[in-house]
Amino acid sequence: MLSHSAVPKDKDRQCFKLRQGIDKKIVIYVQQTTNKELAIERCFGLLLSPGKDVRNSDMHLLDLESMGKSSDGKSYVITGSWNPKSPHFQVVNEETPKDKVLFMTTAVDLVITEVQEPVRFLLETKVRVCSPNERLFWPFSKRSTTENFFLKLKQIKQKERKNNTDTLYEVVCLESESERERRKTTASPSIRLPQSGSQSSMIPSPPEDDEEEDNDEPLLSGSGDVSKECAEKILETWGELLSKWHLNLSVRPKQLSSLVRSGVPEALRGEVWQLLAGCHNNDHLVEKYRILITKESPQDSAITRDINRTFPAHDYFKDTGGDGQDSLYKICKAYSVYDEEIGYCQGQSFLAAVLLLHMPEEQAFSVLVKIMFDYGLRELFKQNFEDLHCKFYQLERLMQEYIPDLYNHFLDISLEAHMYASQWFLTLFTAKFPLYMVFHIIDLLLCEGISVIFNVALGLLKTSKDDLLLTDFEGALKFFRVQLPKRYRSEENAKKLMELACNMKISQKKLKKYEKEYHTMREQQAQQEDPIERFERENRRLQEANMRLEQENDDLAHELVTSKIALRKDLDNAEEKADALNKELLMTKQKLIDAEEEKRRLEEESAQLKEMCRRELDKAESEIKKNSSIIGDYKQICSQLSERLEKQQAANKVEIEKIRQKVDDCERCREFFNKEGRIKGMGSAKEVVDEDTDEEKETLKNQLREMELELAQTKLQLVEAECKIQDLEHHLGLALNEVQAAKKTWFNRTLSSIKTATGVQGKETC
Repeated sequence: MLSHSAVPKDKDRQCFKLRQGIDKKIVIYVQQTTNKELAIERCFGLLLSPGKDVRNSDMHLLDLESMGKSSDGKSYVITGSWNPKSPHFQVVNEETPKDKVLFMTTAVDLVITEVQEPVRFLLETKVRVCSPNERLFWPFSKRSTTENFFLKLKQIKQKERKNNTDTLYEVVCLESESERERRKTTASPSIRLPQSGSQSSMIPSPPEDDEEEDNDEPLLSGSGDVSKECAEKILETWGELLSKWHLNLSVRPKQLSSLVRSGVPEALRGEVWQLLAGCHNNDHLVEKYRILITKESPQDSAITRDINRTFPAHDYFKDTGGDGQDSLYKICKAYSVYDEEIGYCQGQSFLAAVLLLHMPEEQAFSVLVKIMFDYGLRELFKQNFEDLHCKFYQLERLMQEYIPDLYNHFLDISLEAHMYASQWFLTLFTAKFPLYMVFHIIDLLLCEGISVIFNVALGLLKTSKDDLLLTDFEGALKFFRVQLPKRYRSEENAKKLMELACNMKISQKKLKKYEKEYHTMREQQAQQEDPIERFERENRRLQEANMRLEQENDDLAHELVTSKIALRKDLDNAEEKADALNKELLMTKQKLIDAEEEKRRLEEESAQLKEMCRRELDKAESEIKKNSSIIGDYKQICSQLSERLEKQQAANKVEIEKIRQKVDDCERCREFFNKEGRIKGMGSAKEVVDEDTDEEKETLKNQLREMELELAQTKLQLVEAECKIQDLEHHLGLALNEVQAAKKTWFNRTLSSIKTATGVQGKETC
């Protein structure tokens, strides 16, 4: 292992002095000084970026070596290492002129137990890069520096929490002491960060006023809306061209280049990009993609980290775990497995996201492979970015020819192409600029090749020349990072820029000439270099590679042991679950047997109830039949008696009429009878006869009343029989309902027990 010594700090300039080309280690001490103590659970990440006022997406993750409490328990210590030879840190690995200083920003993300989200502390410092052989004298100290932070928290209400655990807080405001002073005095003092060790303090004290909106905030990637509306005449022209093109896909139509220079209609970009890239017959890549996404990627963590900061301003990609991020992750993972030599490189996710906005995953992967291999983008990542440095040299030589005054100004302020143009080449302008401009650049790149980057870069520099000539080193870097992308949020400005880029004539012959110059220069440098230094550099490179491989080996070994432990634990848990499920199965079987016995018992009771109800019903039906026959006989007797009475009355009337006629005809009898047929002078006899008649009538009436009473009693018995039948039918219904309910209760209880057992098994399996 290489040893590290403390980095010296210039007392006069309050900046840290770094040696060029030496691996560096950074140590952060975090200590709370006031208010309720907050427990730091772990460090979520340690990040670094050249410059100041950098946005979160520009920070680069460092390798964490250790984290935990200090020996005295008062501070939380985070240690990380970084390789200055990485292209991301190239700005702070080149010797700084004596009258210049650089800025560097470090961020540490801390997971605090009672705070809902990780908290990020940003520290900015001045640094100078010196030669590795330069001697450092007494004006430099090796003391650390301290920065105080004021953290304002607000308790989350019970109803807003996702769970009912302990008290949780959310961050309202986080402000450093330097920022507070700068806000009060409108000055700009520098924030100092040591490389040997720094100490920051968390003070949960609210700032006096809310932080004002930062107008210098960089433009978020994925910004800008692109309309799919297009003039009907343009769509007709493109429709005719595509119809001809589909007849012979191997030959591009003649007017294609002029149409692409004006921009491909948004609605047709997906189809046109695939045709330009030659993906019209890409079935083998589609099948390959479906296989690749099932494999594991060694760069999974880097991909996941980049996915979360790719196009945060776009609705399709802003949601963590959403469809957009899921598709983007699969494309980047598939490419990292497909291209084993290069793998996934930071920034590829932006290009993949642009493609995903116009076509499905499989086609986007195919076009990405074509751009990387056929258009030569992957060459920029090979041989320690040698081809990328060649592109920087070509750009500077083009600036010297087309914009000499700006080229000279950049020489004066020591601003080199790699300090501002790295992302232009590596991400094809997709990481910084608005989407309208990005899509047009991809149109030109797929049509004319990767040399289009020079046209766009020169166009940007030429249109911004007046502003850049007024800046110093830091101002120029800030202009490239913040103001330049925002300038092209307007479609009108973007169109003018692309027209200027298309009108620039940069011949391939000239680029080849500059490329040859670069390689000649590199050969001369190699020849002039001391062999011992070259061997030492190569030795350092091999040592770094060896250390990296050893670290990877250790990581793999640790991962293997961890996996074995996890598998053993999972196996034990599975066996415990299997035992529990077996017990549950036995209990369920026993419950099923008991339920079947209960079912048989209930069926027997039901059969008995049915038999009893049937007997009662038969008995009731026989009673009804008997009563019905009695009623019928009674009605028949009554009708017969009524008929006999009527006949007798009629016969008596006839007989009386005959006797009256005879009496009327006889003169002697007429003397004894009056007109009414009564005997004269024989009132007593008449009364006797009347009394006999009345008695007979009374007897008949009594008989009639008795018969009516008997009829009423019979009807009453009939009603009682009907009521009894209804009561029996009601009891029969209740009995049947009880039997059915008993059956349902048994079935539901059995079904519930089986569902419960299945639910428990499902939860344990999950």
